Amino acid sequence: QVQLVESGGGAVQAGGSLTLSCQVSGRSYSDYCLAWFRQVPGKEREGVSSILTDLITFDVDYAESVKGRFTVSPDSAKNTVYLQMNGLKPEDTAMYYCAMLSGRRSYCGSNIAATDFDYWGRGTQVTVSS
Repeated sequence: QVQLVESGGGAVQAGGSLTLSCQVSGRSYSDYCLAWFRQVPGKEREGVSSILTDLITFDVDYAESVKGRFTVSPDSAKNTVYLQMNGLKPEDTAMYYCAMLSGRRSYCGSNIAATDFDYWGRGTQVTVSS
């Protein structure tokens, strides 16, 4: 059974940093598209970043709104993917989720629809105050 568990959320002031973790259990995320989404009440989930790795190389993608501020990285030894968030802004406030596709794809990007993803964590809240 595949499970994803997010952690690392919290409350910070604008300009601060947080690192989110997505612990994957049940199988390796190698060769499966894993993405970070965020959602605020009343809005659809927004793709933030994605990663596809064969544990040797990895391809990442970011939404325009977070490019240059967020960095996604894998830790194969821990079967965990991290989202380093720097220069946080109040508009980054949201519940952050990690998600993974159940099937292999050659393309993995932050613009893949949330409905395409099969496995989801429960989310971790990020609150950025001005």
